[in-house]
Amino acid sequence: MSAKTILVIDDDPDILEQVSAMLSADGHEVVTAGGEAEAEDILLTVRPDLVILDLMMDHMDSGFVLSHHLKKLYPEAPIILLTAVTAATGMSFAAESAEAQSWVKVDKVLNKPVRPDQIRAEVRRLLKEQSGAEAEGAHEPH
Repeated sequence: MSAKTILVIDDDPDILEQVSAMLSADGHEVVTAGGEAEAEDILLTVRPDLVILDLMMDHMDSGFVLSHHLKKLYPEAPIILLTAVTAATGMSFAAESAEAQSWVKVDKVLNKPVRPDQIRAEVRRLLKEQSGAEAEGAHEPH
């Protein structure tokens, strides 16, 4: 698989550093943003192949706002949403049903704390699905 551009958005510098180092070691080009405003600026010049973003950053709904914006700009780019909602509230949050996905606009929800192997597995799975869909589209008659 060729190197992919992955945008990582989180207001926790430790998360940015750890996820960036891990994905860079896997051969990806990683671009990071420390919050919603910085991510919006980056999206003016970077077209990510995949996005990993935190739910609660500048505002409680920053992740939702960004995911809606990202899906409008780059509908083919998978989004992994990282959230500490379960740890903070004890309530489970997932976007597994079709109804939830219709308004959440993410491809996978991972609860913090998240293990590196979980992130790696989802990145591989989503990029493989994306590549498969692109390959299928390349063979369709126009």
